[in-house]
Amino acid sequence: MPLNPYIARASLHRWEEPCISGTNGSGAIFFSGCALRCVFCQNELISRKPYGKQVDKTGFIEIIKRLEDLGAHNINLVNPTHFIPFIADALLTYKPSVPVVYNTGGYEKRESLEMLKGLVDVYLPDLKYVSGSLSKKYSGVSNYFDYASEAILEMNSQVGECAFDENGIIRKGLIIRHLVLPGNITDSFKVIDFVADNLPKSTCMSLMSQYTPMRKFENMPELNRRLTTFEYEKVLDYFRKRGLENAYIQQVDSAKKQYIPDFSDFGI
Repeated sequence: MPLNPYIARASLHRWEEPCISGTNGSGAIFFSGCALRCVFCQNELISRKPYGKQVDKTGFIEIIKRLEDLGAHNINLVNPTHFIPFIADALLTYKPSVPVVYNTGGYEKRESLEMLKGLVDVYLPDLKYVSGSLSKKYSGVSNYFDYASEAILEMNSQVGECAFDENGIIRKGLIIRHLVLPGNITDSFKVIDFVADNLPKSTCMSLMSQYTPMRKFENMPELNRRLTTFEYEKVLDYFRKRGLENAYIQQVDSAKKQYIPDFSDFGI
């Protein structure tokens, strides 16, 4: 990837957790490229190659300011991992008046995240798997959990517990996302175990049921269907059993392609 990022889309986005999207929408900036190769990726158009418009620091700051002017509740940096030095430099030059959200797949180096200390207000990482065999099978890396678990501990140390404004919009904190995959709820239990054993009971998770098959998988038949209500309820029950207190949950019928961003219009 080049030093200056490709931005695939920058616009108000209303399909995040309620405390992020609010009423006005989140100012989502989608970066092109990705460190992972998830077979079920919904943003494959932009994650596999440079896509969109390449911007320098001045252009990036202009995008942030435009989203602020549109009334965005926050600046939501989506899949920003591979551009951390660029982002840190830009935010040192211009820190938005609204919170900065770091929205990541979780495959991060702890020392890279240290560059963002004091610059990011809200961390929104995935914790996709604990199993190395699953992460290798579905995302192309066997050491996903090794990095993601350390990264989440670093994020928590930087921002602490969630804090919200009078309208319920998040101002700072950590929300851990986990997409429950069909046929794999045992690993979802292990994800919950990590959170329960290593973070405060008040840590917020977003337990997502929205998995949508994007293509036919010949060698992974479990991914050719959506999650069942029974599977999802089992994960929610386990979350409660482990004594965790805060979670965003979804209806199983939220697994719809309409929630996938349209990248045909860059919005830049």
